[in-house]
Amino acid sequence: MALENKLGLTSSADLAREEERISKKKAAELFENGILDKLEPGKFSALKAIHKYLFDEIYDFAGKVRTVNIAKGNFRFVPVMYLEAALENIDKMPQSTFDEIVEKYVEMNIAHPFREGNGRSIRIWLDLIFKAELHKVVDWSKVDKEDYLLAMERSSIKDIEINHLLKNALTDDINSREVYMKGIDHSYYYEGYTTFKTEEL
Repeated sequence: MALENKLGLTSSADLAREEERISKKKAAELFENGILDKLEPGKFSALKAIHKYLFDEIYDFAGKVRTVNIAKGNFRFVPVMYLEAALENIDKMPQSTFDEIVEKYVEMNIAHPFREGNGRSIRIWLDLIFKAELHKVVDWSKVDKEDYLLAMERSSIKDIEINHLLKNALTDDINSREVYMKGIDHSYYYEGYTTFKTEEL
């Protein structure tokens, strides 16, 4: 069953295809129209704006904090009852060094604030922070899929692996549309149309 959507699609495969097409188009607009430059790097308000822009044509919940508990495999993301507090704490986390930025990224991924589309949105949000603080961005084409997924699974316990992967993929080509879009093109490669377990509240 497909998530409830504005497109009226009932097939998960059809929805995944349309979601990819539309979110890629919207992600390009974010970059080309200078919308990202107006957001405050590292703040949840920026992530909400990114998510809303990417998915507003597809989902009613675009840019809205989830109201269901979700899990991926055996890993449970932050429960809804603690989510607002977690997001407030992430907003306050420092982000002046590479290690601080990665720690903040890991915490936002554990929060997984939206019902769907977290990976794409959070990676754009991460690059905003890197660009503002270190004048670098991630070239996602240099990040191996399996290594990344394993590193993210273990990052809640220890972030040394994801730290290493991202450090080796940094580039100073911060204004390149091509580098930016690699992150979007790789989104489905990383996320693999993963189905999350949900609990309606």
